Amino acid sequence: MACVFCRIAGGEIPAEVIAREDGATAFLDVTPLADGHVLVIPNVHVGRVEDLEPDTAAALFRAVHRIVGPIRAAVGAEGTTIGINDGAATGQTVPHVHVHVVPRRTGDGAGSVHSIFPHGTRQELASVARAIRSQLERA
Repeated sequence: MACVFCRIAGGEIPAEVIAREDGATAFLDVTPLADGHVLVIPNVHVGRVEDLEPDTAAALFRAVHRIVGPIRAAVGAEGTTIGINDGAATGQTVPHVHVHVVPRRTGDGAGSVHSIFPHGTRQELASVARAIRSQLERA
């Protein structure tokens, strides 16, 4: 197994695992953005969110749901930013689906997810909505 996250899920390499559950593993990020920054991964290798099987996606988000409150309480955070980088263009460096759970505090210097994008869109909302609905009908 070459994928580092698969190896962590399989117990082959050490990590600060905070939870192992059916279908998902949660562990501290080795390059944390804040104290308590956790990654939650499916235990099976999946590179993109859209490739998750429904049961795998459910297990992944059940784990996220279960650990958010305890992480926040453990580090005394006021809130949590939860995010997924899906694909290399987003900055995803390990091609295995993973959910970032980042504890937050007022004045921590980080912004909302809206702060990482320039404001404004290029296309009309109705046009984008039609294109997405069309793709959904084909899926």
